[in-house]
Amino acid sequence: MALISVKNLEKTYYDGVQTPALKDISFEIKQGEFTAIMGPSGSVKSTLLHILGFLDRQTKGQYFFDGKTIDDYSPKEIARLRNKKMGFIFQSFNLLARTTVLENVKLPLLYAGVKESLRNKMAQKAIEAVGLLPRLHHESSQLSGGEKQRVAIARALINKPNIIFADEPTGNLDSASGQIVMDIFERLNKEEGQTIILITHET
Repeated sequence: MALISVKNLEKTYYDGVQTPALKDISFEIKQGEFTAIMGPSGSVKSTLLHILGFLDRQTKGQYFFDGKTIDDYSPKEIARLRNKKMGFIFQSFNLLARTTVLENVKLPLLYAGVKESLRNKMAQKAIEAVGLLPRLHHESSQLSGGEKQRVAIARALINKPNIIFADEPTGNLDSASGQIVMDIFERLNKEEGQTIILITHET
């Protein structure tokens, strides 16, 4: 069974007039695949990702995650699903200001109800995986753009989700930092079997 299955999916926005965003999209993604969704800016790639991550709803069609649709879950179950089974990485990093690398990465564990005694150990392991242990106690404002995105990756990995959604993760980075980030994604996919959906405008 596919981890993600999309059938004839459509999204239309209503603001006085109807504005079609997505139309008749169908595809499947299996556990362990690395999938890139590509297109120019303004081609509503992020809209599709938001639907896949249960952050938005489609107007028509069906979307199944792990065999179930958003209507099969209660709001509480959806929140838990996003925390435990999905990891999100955004172009703007979304780190907490004046907060250390360690504290930023530990945050999902707090929401997941993980015991405090385990949080530091799990967070340090995730931080080590992206090569940032020397920056453990640095605040986010003291990091470069590439380092901030690596912190965001560590935070997305902390609960060992089934899938990572990465929305233009290299869009704000220079080419060298962007390559480091892409190398991390490739390693996670090849060595850890991590399912990754990457939104990008690059070819």
